[in-house]
Amino acid sequence: SELVRGRWWGVESLIIDHGRVVGNASRAAIVSDRRITGLSADVVAELVAELGPLWHERHQARLASRPRKQAVGAGAKHRLVFVDRLLATLVHLRHATTHDVPACWFDVDRSTITRAIGEVRPLLAERGCTVSPGLRPRTPAEVIDHLGAGGKTGIIDGSEIRVRRPAAGRKDRARFIFGKNQQNAVKTMVVTDGDGRVLFCSPIRPGSCADITHARQLGPVELLADGPAVGILADAGYQGLGARAGGRVITPAHRTFKKNAPDWYEEMYERRRKAHSSRRIRVEHGIAHLKNWRALTRHLGGREHMSHTVQAVAGLLSHQQTADLTSARPM
Repeated sequence: SELVRGRWWGVESLIIDHGRVVGNASRAAIVSDRRITGLSADVVAELVAELGPLWHERHQARLASRPRKQAVGAGAKHRLVFVDRLLATLVHLRHATTHDVPACWFDVDRSTITRAIGEVRPLLAERGCTVSPGLRPRTPAEVIDHLGAGGKTGIIDGSEIRVRRPAAGRKDRARFIFGKNQQNAVKTMVVTDGDGRVLFCSPIRPGSCADITHARQLGPVELLADGPAVGILADAGYQGLGARAGGRVITPAHRTFKKNAPDWYEEMYERRRKAHSSRRIRVEHGIAHLKNWRALTRHLGGREHMSHTVQAVAGLLSHQQTADLTSARPM
C-alpha cells in the first residue's frame, strides 16, 4: 500500500492509506466521498502535493513584499491549513455553496474562506487541462500541437454562463445580454477531443460576443492555417472560419436552395447535417460535464473571477478524466 503524507507548517494535512483518510471529521468526510468534490481521493492528494508548496511560496513572497514590524513567520499562525483551503475551494466550485458553509465545517470565519478561495482558485486555473500525466495544454497553440501530434480531431463550441445583471447606468450593461434567450451571461470557448475530453477553456467574454468573433480573437484561425494538419469540427456559428483556416474548420454546409428545395436535396441536406451533428455532439457532452460543477451554471458573484473559475473547473475535470482513464486501462 502507498502512504501519502503531506506536512505543511507543522500540521499534518492529509494521509491516505488503503483508501482511508485520516484527519479531522470535516476533512475526512469531504475527501472520502467523491460526490462532494467531484474528485477521487488520489486526485485530491496529487493536488495537495503539487499546489501546497506553490501556495506556501507565494504566501511567503506576499509577506516579505510589504513593510513589516515583525519578522516573517511571527504572530498568529494559520488555523486553516492548505489542504483545508483546497477542499473549501473544491466544494465551492462543485456545489456553488456560499462561503458560510465551509466556514462552519472548518470552524473559521467566513472572511477566511473567502480569502482562501481567492488564493487557491488562480493556482487551479494556471494548471491547464490534463491530457496525460505529463502533458497539460494551457493555450490554443499547445492544444493544436497536441491534436496534430496525435492525428486527432478537435471540436469547439461556445458555452454560456448566467451572471448577475450589471448595475443600472453602466454604459456596457447591454454587452452581457446573450441574444438567444436575452439573459445576462458570459461566454467561454470550449475545445474537446473526439471523445469529449476537455482540452481547453478560454477566458470569458461578454455574452453578446458572437462565437466566431471569440474564436478570431483567441487566434486559433492563424494557428490552424500555419500549423499542423488538424481538423476542427464546429457548428453553424463558426461558418466562415474554414476559408481563413485552410479548410481545417469543418462546419455544416450552407443551404443551396433557400426556398422551394426539391425533395432529394432536403433529404441529402438533412442526412449531412445529422452526420455532422453526431460527430460534434461530443463537445456538448464535455460542456455538460463542466456544468455539473454548479459554479458554472449560475454565477452569483463578481464577474472579475469568472475566467479563473472556468479554467479551474476545466483543469479539475480533465485531471479526473485522465485519472479515470489511467485506472481503467489493463495493466
